Amino acid sequence: MTTTYSLHKITDTGNFGFCPDDYSRFKFGDDEVAERFGIGLAEGFIKAYLENGPVPQLVVVSSPYSFIPTATFAMKNHFVFRLNRWLAIHGHPVLQETKVHRTITYKEDYGELDAAQRLKLIGNDSFHIDKAFLEGKKILFLDDIRITGGHEKMILKMVDTYDLQNDIYLLYYAELQNKNIHPNIENYLNYHFVKSIFHLEKIIQQEQFFINTRLVKYILNYDYESFCIFLQNQSDKFINLLYNMALGNGYHTIEAYQKNLNFISNYLFNSKHKSVQHGN
Repeated sequence: MTTTYSLHKITDTGNFGFCPDDYSRFKFGDDEVAERFGIGLAEGFIKAYLENGPVPQLVVVSSPYSFIPTATFAMKNHFVFRLNRWLAIHGHPVLQETKVHRTITYKEDYGELDAAQRLKLIGNDSFHIDKAFLEGKKILFLDDIRITGGHEKMILKMVDTYDLQNDIYLLYYAELQNKNIHPNIENYLNYHFVKSIFHLEKIIQQEQFFINTRLVKYILNYDYESFCIFLQNQSDKFINLLYNMALGNGYHTIEAYQKNLNFISNYLFNSKHKSVQHGN
């Protein structure tokens, strides 16, 4: 059995049920917003599905990623913390976790695309999961927003491929339910607060920051002159993290990112920064 649940249903672009600026900040690594979103989703799910009966072993799965986590992963962390507190208090087994592995990364901005373009972009991707670990458990697939259902189709295709017999919940913070609204509303939300690379500083330099795929791709794909100015205002800790994450996702092999990545490499490994890099 497959059940879909969303905390917010988007039917009107004038009232999302949440703050568009918060959503934008969340998508670029604001972990304080991710905490609010994760707690809200957990409490909504508890009320809708868990309060009035026995709770079996649940396994939570964040949206698929390769090396760099997605924004949803940060939301998932706080979803787990809140749900585990409820499960423990009521004598139920706490959550387990596993990962959907994906094989392809792309530089295109998913939020700009319509339904057909989204399916074409991710259609050649493949998702992998540990079937044996999931046996006999209910699976919670988490994502931040459902627009066209493209990623959901890939998840359900994986479910069929692995012949998973589990009960499945597809959980979203928000879901577009008005089909008259163009899918690029997601792009409107993604960039509602982040209008330029310099808006990232308010997110990166705060205490609760969680690096994610969108932020790394956005920085590496930004115009070179602005990127150089932005980078030189950031801490060595952040620049090292950015570089390590980029390499982990293989972004050094993507031509569009190479110029900015080469600047990062030169910046880190010149004589001024060698002592920082090697921990001396």
